[in-house]
Amino acid sequence: MPEQGHRADSVQAGDASLGPAASALEFIGSGAYVVDKAGRILAVNGAALRLLGRSAEDLIGEDAHELLHRGAHGQPLAAAQCGMRQAFHGGRAAQGDREFFAHGDGSVIPVSWLITPYELGGREAGTLVIFHSPDPSAPAVRTAGRPAVPLTEVERLALLAETTTRLTTTLDADEAVRRLTDLLLPRLADWVVVDLIVERDEVWRKAVVRADGTAVKHRSDLEGPMPPVPEESPMPLSRALRGVTSTLAGPETYRGAPDSGIAVEQRRLFKATGIHSAAIVPLRGARDVLGALTLGRSTTPGDYTDADIPLFEDIARRAALALDNARLYQRQRAVAETMQKHLLPQMPQVRELEMTVRYLPAPDASQVGGDWYDAFTLPDGAIALAIGDVVGHDLEAAAGMAQMRNILRAYAWSQQRPASRVVEHLDEAIQPLTDVTMATLVFARLARTADSGWELTWTNAGHPPPLLVTRDGLAGYLTDGHGLLLGTGLQRHTTRPDATAQLPPGSTLVLYTDGLIEAPGSSLDDGMERLRQHAAALAHRPLASFTDQLLQRARPTGHDDVALLAVRTPR
Repeated sequence: MPEQGHRADSVQAGDASLGPAASALEFIGSGAYVVDKAGRILAVNGAALRLLGRSAEDLIGEDAHELLHRGAHGQPLAAAQCGMRQAFHGGRAAQGDREFFAHGDGSVIPVSWLITPYELGGREAGTLVIFHSPDPSAPAVRTAGRPAVPLTEVERLALLAETTTRLTTTLDADEAVRRLTDLLLPRLADWVVVDLIVERDEVWRKAVVRADGTAVKHRSDLEGPMPPVPEESPMPLSRALRGVTSTLAGPETYRGAPDSGIAVEQRRLFKATGIHSAAIVPLRGARDVLGALTLGRSTTPGDYTDADIPLFEDIARRAALALDNARLYQRQRAVAETMQKHLLPQMPQVRELEMTVRYLPAPDASQVGGDWYDAFTLPDGAIALAIGDVVGHDLEAAAGMAQMRNILRAYAWSQQRPASRVVEHLDEAIQPLTDVTMATLVFARLARTADSGWELTWTNAGHPPPLLVTRDGLAGYLTDGHGLLLGTGLQRHTTRPDATAQLPPGSTLVLYTDGLIEAPGSSLDDGMERLRQHAAALAHRPLASFTDQLLQRARPTGHDDVALLAVRTPR
């Protein structure tokens, strides 16, 4: 193979080492070049150089397929999709048309071609490629400018798959926008603009971001609230925000008299960013238009074309799905938080006793679940304490929890004692009166003793045992009084036990749900020991600080909701 250092005039006429056959290239009226058995260009004629807008040094020694063969929109062409390449490897003559070669300026030209085996001056056989453009003035009919999205079909599919994976794994709208801009910059655009329709049909420009090396930078001065969407405006962004169509745009689009406030903002955007070509596509959710996505080019030469729109619309559909899911989740969370706030009671004020409660929702659930607590004063002056967990992490579990709590309050008020009898009545009522299938519960009575101490009487229906921590840091679990969980249907065949313990002055009673001790990959014993150690270390803290620090230190990586009720006796 000749070295790439050959001068253009020698290779245009054919390399002498290739024999007389190569010299004949100049007598071919169309573009022609010769490749060796590996597909590298050995010789090329002047007609080919003129059609391709290249010098001989650009071509000699290069793989012809990788350098020249392109799809209709300028994307590299896979060998499996190239008819010329298949015929070349088969060593046979073939011809084709309506295909494209890469021009030296980055555009593509349509070509018709013919290939045939070619004698290389006594050496191994090569291949002669003859091609021409249907239009002799090929540059006039080629795709204008540099291809906007030079991706192979495999790269496009990989990008769409990555878009789906990254955007649908978050339920936070702001995070979805951030991931979207990271995906598009600088692969497909120099600038990405995201406009979202928020509450009361207001438009908010969430992101105006440009690529800056490996990082992205916001133009915060261009972000923020936008004017309302005009109902009849034919301008590209207005149409996209109404969900009408995708459109190409440039600075000239908004140079005329503005028809709306949005048009004024768009003119400002193009001027401030230097975008010379933009593609604007709607973000359509399942029920509503969520906004618009704009991809802009400022430093990259060439304009977007209509051929780029299908890819951008595919990306926008995936982005809209992620944003729609995030909005639905946030609405459900808001409803759930309101419901939880009203379902979980305020603690009673009891002289001398300190009492705090905390509830932490499961981060991956709907922010509401079956964990609950309760505390209220009984007719005889004792304090009823309850901590429980209804199976499930959704609104149904929360509704079942509310039903259980109300029934428990009614039975506790009328029955009062012992605690086991109250829970037996509750167990009998669960199946006929509630939607709860199974639940756990610790129900206790905390009452003064004759010597002004405090006595705890409780029964445990399948729940983690209460933890008692003295003011000196001695911590131990109250494991007595344990019985079957609620909802098994076996309540008529068993008697629930009661247990009693004296609470020392200044001691802290901790009632909690299993989210505080349960973690994937570790045992309940490990979780209980972790909770005990941290509670002992925090015994000297004020009760509010004790509770907050205990949650922070002992709770595993939050996979479940947690309810915690802490009571401290006076010193």
